[in-house]
Amino acid sequence: MRAVLVVYDSLNRHMLPPYGCDWVHAPNFNRLAERAATFDTAYIGSSPTIPMRRELHTGRYNFLHRQWGPVEPFDDSMPEILHKNGVHTHLVSDGFHYWEDGGATYHNRYSTWHFNRGQEGDFWKADLNELDPSQPNAGRDNRAAHQDRINRAYTRTEEDWPQHQTFAGGVEFLHTNHPHQNWLLQIETFDPHEPYFVPQRFKDLYDHDFGRFNNDWPKYGRTGPEDAELTEHYRFLNAALISFCDESLGNVLDAFDELGLWDDTALTVTTDHGFLLGEHGWWAKCSMPFYDEIARVPLFVWDPRSRVHGERRRSLVQHIDLAPTLLDLFGLEPTPDMQGVPLARTVAADAPVREAGLFGIHGGHVNVTDGRYVYMHPPVSAANQPLFNYTVMPTQMQGYLSLDDLREAELHPGFPFTRGLPFLKVPSSRTWGDDPDQYGALLFDTESDPGQETPLEDEAVRDRLTGHIVRLMNATDAPPEQYERLGLDPTSPG
Repeated sequence: MRAVLVVYDSLNRHMLPPYGCDWVHAPNFNRLAERAATFDTAYIGSSPTIPMRRELHTGRYNFLHRQWGPVEPFDDSMPEILHKNGVHTHLVSDGFHYWEDGGATYHNRYSTWHFNRGQEGDFWKADLNELDPSQPNAGRDNRAAHQDRINRAYTRTEEDWPQHQTFAGGVEFLHTNHPHQNWLLQIETFDPHEPYFVPQRFKDLYDHDFGRFNNDWPKYGRTGPEDAELTEHYRFLNAALISFCDESLGNVLDAFDELGLWDDTALTVTTDHGFLLGEHGWWAKCSMPFYDEIARVPLFVWDPRSRVHGERRRSLVQHIDLAPTLLDLFGLEPTPDMQGVPLARTVAADAPVREAGLFGIHGGHVNVTDGRYVYMHPPVSAANQPLFNYTVMPTQMQGYLSLDDLREAELHPGFPFTRGLPFLKVPSSRTWGDDPDQYGALLFDTESDPGQETPLEDEAVRDRLTGHIVRLMNATDAPPEQYERLGLDPTSPG
C-alpha cells in the first residue's frame, strides 16, 4: 500500500465545482470527484492552521486544552507511528508556520521532509532598502506584510512560486518512489490562503479588472455594503488562486495516471478550514462565529481497497478521522487516545462513524453538529474566563506564551491522554479577535437553511445538541474550567 495526502490551506468548499460552484475554473477538482468519494458533511475539529495539523497527527481534538502550538511529547503522531512501523513518510510543504515556534515539532515526525520558502510572511529574504510604495498591500503596516512584499520580489517566474515548487517536489517523489511499497507522501501548500498572489495567466481566466484595487489581502473583520466592490475583487482573486491550485492538483492526477498508481495507492485531498469572502458580513476566519463557509470543508478520498469513485458520501466525518484512516491503510490500529475513526467503511458504503462532532477555536464558541443542525455555544461572560493552556511546550504562533501568563503558571498533574505526564497550566490571555459572547448562541438547520441565514429558536434541538457538547467534552477530557466558561454542567450530558 501507498498513500498520498494533499492538504490545501483555506480552500473554500463553496468555491469548488464538485460542491456546486458554477463559475470557478477548476476542472481537475471535477476530475478528482470522478475518481474518488466526495464527502458532503466533512467538518473541521480544532482550528485554525496548526491546531488542525495537530489533529492530523493525533486524531483527537485539542482546541479545548490549548491554543496554536506544537505536537506535544505525549501526543501520538500518525506519521511517526507509520515511520516506526516501516512506512516511509515524506512531507513536502510551503507552509511556513511549521518553522515558527508554535509549529516547530511537526516536520521531524516524518521520515524525510522538504520545505519551499517564500509564502506570505515567511521570514525568508532580507532587504533593508526602502520598499516601493506602489506595491500591492502597501497600506498594511505590519511585519508580515512587509516581509511579503520582500518575498514577492524573488518570485519572478511561475516556477518560483512556492506552490509550484511544492507540487513539483511531490510529483518528483512519485516518479522516484512509485516502484516501492509502504510510503506516505504529504503534499501541503499554503495556497489558496491570502494574500492572493497568483500568476497572471490564472487571472486571465476571469472577466474582471484585477488592476482596479492594488490590494490582494483581505482584512480580518467585518464588511459592509460599502465594501461590495472590494469583496467581489477578493472573490475573483481567490478564484484565480484556486485555479492555480487546481492545475497543481491536475499534475498529481496526471502522475497517478502515468505511473499506474490508482491500483494500490490511496489519495486524500482536503483543507484545514475555509474562509469567509463577505458571507455573513465578514472577511476571513477565527474571530467570528464558525459558519459552514469556515467549518464545512471539502474532502475527497480514493481508497483502492473499495475502489469507490464518482459517488457522494453524506456521513458526518471530521479531521480527527484522517490519522486513523491513514494508519488503517497500512494495517495499523488507531491508538487508544485517538478519537477519530477509520473511514474505510464510510468510503465503501457511507457507514456512519459518529452521531455528532465538536469544532471550534481555543477561547471561542464550542460548536457541535450532527450533520444537519449546527449549534454554536458561547461563553457566558464577556470576560471569557477561566481559560488556560495546558502544555509542556509553552510556545504560540511566533514566540513563547507571554511572560506575564507564565509567571502565573501552575504544575498540573495531567489528563488521561497525557499518560501521567504533568505539565504547565498557563492562564490564556490571548484569544482570537472579538469577545465571542457578543454573538450569543446560534442554531442553524443546514438542510432547510444551507446558507445559515436564519437562526432557529428550537429549544428541544438546542438542548439535544448541548447534550452532545457535554458528552463529547467529557470524552475529550476537557478541563473543568471550560464547563465553567461555557456555563455547562459536566454531570448532565443530556
